[in-house]
Amino acid sequence: MMKQIHVVEDDQDIRQIIEFILEDEGYKVKLFPDISSFHAGMTESIPDLYLLDVMLPDGNGLELCQEIRTGQKTKDIPIIVMSAHASADTIFQQCSANDFISKPFDLNDILFRIKKQITLH
Repeated sequence: MMKQIHVVEDDQDIRQIIEFILEDEGYKVKLFPDISSFHAGMTESIPDLYLLDVMLPDGNGLELCQEIRTGQKTKDIPIIVMSAHASADTIFQQCSANDFISKPFDLNDILFRIKKQITLH
């Protein structure tokens, strides 16, 4: 069964790179440029992992992380948060994410971290 990852990232170039590398690794990827499109697509399926940017045009990825954690069906799904500005300490204080990736990121590192989280869960 193909593992699915939901990516919330407002930068189109980063979304496309992530989509390319994840699909190349055999993952099914759903992309969302902002929180409102994420909410619109939430009812369709529950992923095996969430990859969230912090700075989004219509909200904060840390608040979205908290929202996912409070959902009955989504509370145990791994969340990886990405940010060019926030520190790991800030991320883990404000959101119970499973991992944090600082931007700019290394493609091999992001793949390793995603595989690790999906394997653990």
